[in-house]
Formats: sequence, structure tokens, C-alpha cells
Amino acid sequence: MTTDRQLHAVLLDLADLLDDIDTSQDDDPTPCSEWDVAALRQHAISWLSAFTDGYTSSDGLCSDPESVTVEGRGGDQVRELARRLEQVLPEATSRPLYIGEAGMPGDMALSMILWEYQMHGWDLARATGRPWSPAEDGIEASLAFAPNMLTEDFQGEGKSFGPRVEIGDDAPAIDRLVALSGRDPAWSA
Repeated sequence: MTTDRQLHAVLLDLADLLDDIDTSQDDDPTPCSEWDVAALRQHAISWLSAFTDGYTSSDGLCSDPESVTVEGRGGDQVRELARRLEQVLPEATSRPLYIGEAGMPGDMALSMILWEYQMHGWDLARATGRPWSPAEDGIEASLAFAPNMLTEDFQGEGKSFGPRVEIGDDAPAIDRLVALSGRDPAWSA
């Protein structure tokens, strides 16, 4: 399955997950220690909106994620953004995607986005006691992609990603991706 199709499936799963999360859990902690459930929902939706605007605009420029407001639980917003992306991907990955003034190849950005939404889906599911099981082929693709992004500049104490968590090579793929991304697969609220 192609990256755009893998992302589409993850986004539809995320939309269903968001619909299932009761707003009474908004203040609950998540594996992203700086965000509770409400803040992580806001982050996921606002950046998905920015990325979608970048892929659907002629200049590839992402919009300002700070201008996005979550509507209800956010599931319908995610579905609409997934629909918009589906209309332009994979063709839009042939040009750069700009986050502010920083551009990156569109196909690389798409792989990064897939990984991000697999992880934030896991974060939200883990924080709220819901299941999360994205397709294995997408997880394997992210396991191959993520090490290229997790350089010393971005991973370690006090950085965007915590230090890698040691886990066996025979662990499930989602647990290996979680550990690679600096989260403990055994995390619980």
C-alpha cells in the first residue's frame, strides 16, 4: 500500500478514535508529557489542517496551525481533512511542503506525517484506554523512515522526542515504533 493510502487509513482510524473519546477525559495525561488529551487533540487536528492546506495549495505552504479550532471532538474535521488530502495525493508529493520557511520534499513530509499520526493516535488511545492498531505495513514503513528523522538534534532528554526505549526485536511493530520514538510501550495513565 502506498504512503498516501496508509495515511488515509490512519486518519480514518484517528477520526473514529476521536469520536469515541469522551470530553470528560480532556484533562487526562498522555504519553506526550507536555499535553493532556485536549491539548493533544488540538495539536493533531491543527497540524493536520496545516499540512492539508500545504498539500492542497499551489505554493505548498502550510497554514498557521494556531488558527485552527477543534470542532466538537474533532472526528468530523479529521475525516474532512482526510478527504481533501485524498483528492491531491500522491500527486502533491512531487513538490516541496513548506512549514514556515522550511521546505522538505513532499514525499518525505508525507512519510513524516504518517509516522506522526500513527504515534499521536497511539498517544490518545493509550491515554484514554482505547484500542489502536494501525495497519502493519504502515507501521513497518514508519519503522524504516523514522530513524532518518530521529537525529541527535531531535531525540534525547529535553528534545522533541525522548530517548529511545530499549525493547526486543521480536516485540510487535507498533511497540517498536513507540519505543523508537521515545515512548514507553507500557505507559499507562
